[in-house]
Amino acid sequence: MSRINTNISSMVAQKNLAKSNSQLQTSLNRLSTGLRVNSGKDDPAGLISSELLRRDITAVGKAIKNSERAGQFIATADSALSQVSSLLNDVRGLVTEAANTGALSDEQVAANQLQIDSSLEAIDRIAKTTTFQGKKMLDGSMDFQVTAGNGFSTVSDSVINQATLDSNDEMDVSVTIANAAEVAELTVAANAFTNGALNDDLVLKLGGKDGAEVFNFDAGASVDDIAAAINLVTDSTGIEASVNANVLTLESTAYGSKAYVDAEVISEGGSGTFATNLSATRDTGADIIASVNGVQAVGDGNKLSINTSTLSLSLTVDDGSSTAVAFTITGGGAKFQLGADVVGNQQARMGLKSVFSGSLGGSEGRLHELKSGGAKSLENDPNGAAKVVDQAITRVAELRGRLGAFQKTTIDSNVAALSDLSVNLSEAESSIRDADFAVESANLTRAQVLVSAGTQVLSIATQNPQNALQLLR
Repeated sequence: MSRINTNISSMVAQKNLAKSNSQLQTSLNRLSTGLRVNSGKDDPAGLISSELLRRDITAVGKAIKNSERAGQFIATADSALSQVSSLLNDVRGLVTEAANTGALSDEQVAANQLQIDSSLEAIDRIAKTTTFQGKKMLDGSMDFQVTAGNGFSTVSDSVINQATLDSNDEMDVSVTIANAAEVAELTVAANAFTNGALNDDLVLKLGGKDGAEVFNFDAGASVDDIAAAINLVTDSTGIEASVNANVLTLESTAYGSKAYVDAEVISEGGSGTFATNLSATRDTGADIIASVNGVQAVGDGNKLSINTSTLSLSLTVDDGSSTAVAFTITGGGAKFQLGADVVGNQQARMGLKSVFSGSLGGSEGRLHELKSGGAKSLENDPNGAAKVVDQAITRVAELRGRLGAFQKTTIDSNVAALSDLSVNLSEAESSIRDADFAVESANLTRAQVLVSAGTQVLSIATQNPQNALQLLR
């Protein structure tokens, strides 16, 4: 057909050329950016999926950095605590040395006391100066805060290792004690004595948690003399004796299943009745039986502890106490965001107790009591000083162990898991959004050929109306 007002061939050629130009631009954009999806029109569903995956990748990346930063925090605290441990071991050695008063002069003991004072000052200095990004770590500011409730006055020592608090940064804690801790106890009936005295010679071996001792008593030794002899070595046996109405009672000084009283009559004269009136040859104490927020606690003497995903703590109650305890954790602790989502189960909050000399110790006392003039200084109570230092060393060692376990089992494993997750998410996002250069290069070549051909076709189609002029000649 020879029409001049409407050039259909040209219009078709223009349409196809525009389409080819669009494909060429798309290929050029994808090859220049490296992305298959550069805008929503490229792949609406793919764009949505890609953006959501990018969100997850970003959050996981920050969680990895958070975990690594938490590891640096733990390493800083552990380094400082290792110095505290070293100082405490030095103090323990000085206490033991100073107890050798038969071979040491008063001046040497005083010199040891000065070294202890310097060590305690160094420990306090470490507690004050150990910081991470301006935050003090070992002065107690990162310990959990507690509001006492009913029965809390019976708690002699408490350590809250970890707690997951609610949206108000609180957690109510209720401790119910079913059975109080007990000491081990043996009794010797009054019939073992005549007018309060032994009927015959007796060789008795007593053993307890802290050691054993052999006693030799002659016939006629009073029950009070026997109790006094046993109490002279209480610190080395862990057994103390008492007398009531000529009944001799032997009790362990410690509570719990690790405490025991073992009595062995090695020999007794023919007229003796001590062995036959002994209630038993061995008795063992009992650990506290308690629950915390409905979870059965592990008992160890007067100490109870639990370790769950939401709460890890240990409490030491007064000797033999069966009083229920209630308190509220009202914040505190060092909180670490270890997961991608800002929710409680992807966070970890742990408490760092103060290592000041006024805080370190346990049921035997506090470390500051070892200072010159203190109740447990080398001059006043070296035996008590050794017990306090032992508890302080144990407390620091347990804290370091807990930090190390947290770093190894929580932080390191979390980083490894998140790294794997990041790789998988990135791979998924790449498969949706990134361009396949092999495909796009082929598309580019095809588009270039089509544009070139379309341009030539359009040029020919544009000339078609001129053919009508041949009819006018």
